[in-house]
Amino acid sequence: MDQRTPLNLAYDAVAAARLVASTAPFRAAAQDRDDGFPSDDVADLARLGLLAAPIPAEAGGAGLGDEPGACALAEVLRLVGYGSLALGRLYEGHVNALHLVATHGDAAQRARLFADARAGHLFGVWNTEPPDNGLVLREAEGGLQLGGVKTFASGAGYVTRALVTARRDGVPGTLMLVMPLEHGTRADLSAWQSQGMRASATGTLDFTGLPVRDEDILGEPDSYSRQPAFSGGAWRFAAVQLGGIEAVFDAWRAHLARTGRGGDPHQLARLGEGALALEGARNWVKRGAETVSDAILPPERIVATINLVRLAVERAGLDVLQLAQRSVGLQGFLRGHPLERLSRDLATYLRQPAPDGALIGAAVEILKADGFVGDLWDGDVT
Repeated sequence: MDQRTPLNLAYDAVAAARLVASTAPFRAAAQDRDDGFPSDDVADLARLGLLAAPIPAEAGGAGLGDEPGACALAEVLRLVGYGSLALGRLYEGHVNALHLVATHGDAAQRARLFADARAGHLFGVWNTEPPDNGLVLREAEGGLQLGGVKTFASGAGYVTRALVTARRDGVPGTLMLVMPLEHGTRADLSAWQSQGMRASATGTLDFTGLPVRDEDILGEPDSYSRQPAFSGGAWRFAAVQLGGIEAVFDAWRAHLARTGRGGDPHQLARLGEGALALEGARNWVKRGAETVSDAILPPERIVATINLVRLAVERAGLDVLQLAQRSVGLQGFLRGHPLERLSRDLATYLRQPAPDGALIGAAVEILKADGFVGDLWDGDVT
């Protein structure tokens, strides 16, 4: 495979992601600590062109995610997540940031930030903040300045181009900014004492005192939360989760083969149940990617579809975890067994915000729709 940067075709990105999926698992155990981070794997993403691949084709990139149905992007996210869920979480944030730049940036912003991606800068999207110290843009001596923090920021201290939301004194709505950061600065990872996803470097990032230029502000107020893109983008983290589910399944399958327990009919029945759940999740992710990419459904229907994608993948992940842990038994909970770390990472990453609200929202849309239920997701009826 040609490993020059940038890649020219989206399917080259799939081949590159397959290489990442084959190498990242061998580093993951060493990264599984509170101060861990997949630095070598991120370097591979840059070396193989995957950090630049989401740049649109018209801007000289691979256009990853712009292809019909976003099928290549779904495959890339799945494969990176298979290699390492922490790495997949970071890469999904990078892809999301570049997509927002492509959608809302002006020509100068796009040129500058795409050049940063080609140069190996890791982007991230950080939206979560505490209620009493969220990010605020204020007038200060010398110009605009930020105050406040973002929390649960994956890649804190490693992301050098952070796409963040902030309020501005006296201005309605929420602004979107892309802030340059220096590696290893302003991050506090002390609160990230998580069961899983330890290598994601998730923490608090203090932006207080950072100057803001006009060119750092992206799009219009409330561009970030515009639907259906805001909720619709959740299919991407579901694709990463799918890769993690597959990694758990393969660790379980390998254990049965290694221990000679695959002939037990009860074990085979569990494995079959897991395969059903896994394939269902794969089909839902494919449906989600196509729905957002094709954009033929009304916005409310797109959001409802992606809410179902989120929940279907979560349920499949929980089912496969339960089946694998029951099948492998106590060994799967011992440090050093492949299933132990994979299970912790997957269980943690499956915990996404407001699952009950997502389910109810999808059900409301389903209830008010006319026509046959089989036509709801195909664009034939509204």
